[in-house]
Amino acid sequence: MAQSPQVAAFRKLHEAGCFVMPNPWDFGSARWLRGQGFKALATTSAGYAFTQGRADQDVPRDMMLGHIAEIVKAVPDLPVNADFENGFADTPDGVAANVKLCVATGVAGLSIEDATGRADEPLYPFELAVERIKAARKAIDETGSGVVLTARAECFLTGHPEPLKESVRRIEAYAAAGADVLYAPGPKTPADIGAIVAAAGGKPVNTLIYGDFGLSVSDIAATGTRRISIGGALARAAWAAFIEATRLIAEEGSFKGFAGNGPSAPLNPFFTKDLAERS
Repeated sequence: MAQSPQVAAFRKLHEAGCFVMPNPWDFGSARWLRGQGFKALATTSAGYAFTQGRADQDVPRDMMLGHIAEIVKAVPDLPVNADFENGFADTPDGVAANVKLCVATGVAGLSIEDATGRADEPLYPFELAVERIKAARKAIDETGSGVVLTARAECFLTGHPEPLKESVRRIEAYAAAGADVLYAPGPKTPADIGAIVAAAGGKPVNTLIYGDFGLSVSDIAATGTRRISIGGALARAAWAAFIEATRLIAEEGSFKGFAGNGPSAPLNPFFTKDLAERS
């Protein structure tokens, strides 16, 4: 498999500076974000799960692969990074096999996290976690695609007692194991983000901003972060407005939740023009 222009563009984006990579949850949101000039997009496991009436981490592998392929199809001229959760497997061999399926969707990048999804053991043991990243690296290399591998340390999000210290340990190991980009979602301060950047040893770092932490894009860029993603934050923003509007109707008989609504413009003109261009 030859390296695609989207993969080449994605790799170029990580060479210098800092870019924002927002996360659509369906075809329309992907087209809208493309229309706003973003240079790369990423899927969101949570955002997609909610559209299917499922909780985050409760989407089966094949359903997720279908969704990833849909987002790639929605923006064929942009790099798409797949939120591929934990690779939908525990063993390194299982991760490798599933990574190849993900690469086949046409993504420019994919992330593998070290969260198990189990309450009794939230993180894979250190050695196994490293072997899983090595397996993902080898699987991508065998495809010849050049797809960008992001390794995620989920210490902050899984309640580890020393999340920064353990994230640093894992980020260092994942960088040595062949990850192209390092990612420890959860830190909210420049100091903690900077510690993750330092642990990556010069490799690009993705920082997750899922709320208003008082940081701007320039603040985050100043930490040395190369890539900013927002996970399910856009999807949750849409759901927050939906939830409040329906609560007001159900509990108060009020339509005040629609007060902030604009007319269908700019959606109708945008999608009319966008469809004409796609056709």
